[in-house]
Amino acid sequence: MEFVTTGDGSKTLFNAEIGECYHSKHGAVQESRHVFIKTGLDHYVQTTGAADVGILEVGFGTGLNFLQTANFLRDKSFQVEYVGIEGFPLPLSTIAATGYDATVHPTVWTSYLNAYELALTGNVQINEQLKLHIDHTLLMNFQSDRLFNVVYFDAFAAVHQPEMWNDAALGHIAQFVKPGGVFVTYAITGNLKRSMKTLGFSIEKAPGAPGKREMLRATKL
Repeated sequence: MEFVTTGDGSKTLFNAEIGECYHSKHGAVQESRHVFIKTGLDHYVQTTGAADVGILEVGFGTGLNFLQTANFLRDKSFQVEYVGIEGFPLPLSTIAATGYDATVHPTVWTSYLNAYELALTGNVQINEQLKLHIDHTLLMNFQSDRLFNVVYFDAFAAVHQPEMWNDAALGHIAQFVKPGGVFVTYAITGNLKRSMKTLGFSIEKAPGAPGKREMLRATKL
């Protein structure tokens, strides 16, 4: 693993075994805020007025999307229970070296570092609004008693990890999405659109983050 500076000045990790960075080389933080916060969480809350939101992230990684979510919540009143699926959790020392403290409020950063290792073992109350659990498991082994309102699908690209994007994987995640819930990801392909339609989702092409013309938002019918 090595750090790479992306187009917006923020860092990402390059995974040599996979052959890809954890986040967009055009801007890690920009991508997180655009794809997952603006087009996913904020869209869902603005559309539904929900006061209690369950977020499921596929590919928790460095926790960048969680951090941006926690920072976004600082002037909001709704509650979030956040579950991240991560088959290969990073050590805390790597998380601490990301430099993401520069992208969020100091209390968000400190609470995340303090909670990270505990969150790998169970639910952690980050603050009055926010709970975090990082489920150390592979995607197909994930199970949950609750359904989620928003899915952040942030797996490595299909060219590097096709098993994360096939019908079985997408179908496994789809069963945990509430009707009216949204699934957002940085990618959009014909196969992905067809799979999500078959699984009972309506499909929208949304403007992509810098470096990508379009992204996918799918809403469960």
